[in-house]
Order: sequence, then C-alpha cells, then structure tokens
Amino acid sequence: GVGLFAWAPFANHWLPEDVSSHGHEIDHLFYFILGLTGVVFVITEMALFWFIWRYDGATNTSPVKFTHGSHNLEIVWTILPAATLLFIAIYQMNAWADQTMRVPANPGLEVEVTARQFEWRIKYPGPDGKLGTQDDIHMVNDLHIPKDQEVLMHLKSMDVLHSFFLPHLRVKQDAVPGMSIPVWYKAIKPGNYDLVCAELCGWGHYKMKGRLTVESGEDFARWLEGVRKNQEAEK
Repeated sequence: GVGLFAWAPFANHWLPEDVSSHGHEIDHLFYFILGLTGVVFVITEMALFWFIWRYDGATNTSPVKFTHGSHNLEIVWTILPAATLLFIAIYQMNAWADQTMRVPANPGLEVEVTARQFEWRIKYPGPDGKLGTQDDIHMVNDLHIPKDQEVLMHLKSMDVLHSFFLPHLRVKQDAVPGMSIPVWYKAIKPGNYDLVCAELCGWGHYKMKGRLTVESGEDFARWLEGVRKNQEAEK
C-alpha cells in the first residue's frame, strides 16, 4: 500500500504498479508530499480569492491603507516554509538512506550496467562469478533479474549524463561519466517492465529504452546459461 493516502481516488493513477520490495516507501512519500503541498495550494488560493473579493476596488468603499511592509509578516512567511521543508527532509531521511546509502552485503545477483548514447550495455558475471573478467556475459537493452533476490547494480556511463529509470521498481539514478554508482533493488513480481533513460542525453534520447524481465531464480539461471552458450558459440 501507499500508507496515509492509500484511500485517495488518485492512489493508483499517478504511478505505475509497484513490483518492488521498497516501492511502498517511495509511493508514501510521493502522496504525502502531494497531499501536503495540495493543502497549502488550496489554502493559498482561497486566501487570494478572499482578498480579491473583499478589497475589490469597484465595490469596496473602505479607506485604503498603504504600507511599505511588515517585518513580522516576512518572518512568518520565511519560517513556515523553512520549517515545512526541514520536516520533509527529516521525514524522508530513512527512505533516502535505505535506497542510496545501503549496499547489500550478500546480493543474490551482481550486475554492471553502462549507459551509452543511446543504449544500455549490461554485463553479468560468467562461470567464475566475478565481473570484469573474460567470461563476462554481455547484453544490450535486455536486463533480466531473479524474483525475490536483492540485485546490486554498478551503474556507469561511457559518454554523457544519463538516468537509469525503472518506474515499476521505483528506481531512478543518474549515470555519471567517470563514476561507478551502486544501486540496489529487489523485484517481487515476475513480468516484463520498462527500462528507460530519464535524462535528456542527446538527439536519440527518445529511443534509449530497454526491457526489464523479472523471473524466478530457476528461469533466470536457465536464461543466463543459454545466453552464455550462445555467446561462446559465436566466438
């Protein structure tokens, strides 16, 4: 569920289906901030409408009083937004740390994804179980992961800034040239999902898309072995 705003009629409208183990935290933050800013927006617009109606120049006969400003009012409208932003920052701290600071100690799968204009180059460890060796298994735009297993991904870029985005897993991370950025996720529902670039990265940005396939551990192992044999046969 999405927590506080699960009852809302728009709860299943804004975001695609969540198939990750952590997505409910992201969804809850999204709807919480949407609700908070929505309430502030409504109150602000109602106040604006009231002032326009109450002090309409065509119908208001009360004497007008001009003032240069109010230090008290300026302090209030500075402190309130600052306090709200500080609250949001603290409220989301655990979710942020869990997604960006935690690296799985024993992931079920370790994979390397390198962004390149305009494709995703994917590398799996071969029979030796290590990335960066001669028996690595290579794919392009076709990311397979096992269901119910934590995946540790090393994200890189060969040229410009890209953004690795799995909307159904609530994962979005910039790929920065010269850096290897750890990203983790765990899918809990098998199926085929979108893999896209969420950063304008050049004229072919629109076609930089791939496919994420979530399958059982047995099906994943069978698929990976088949790819390995095909690549060895092509050498």
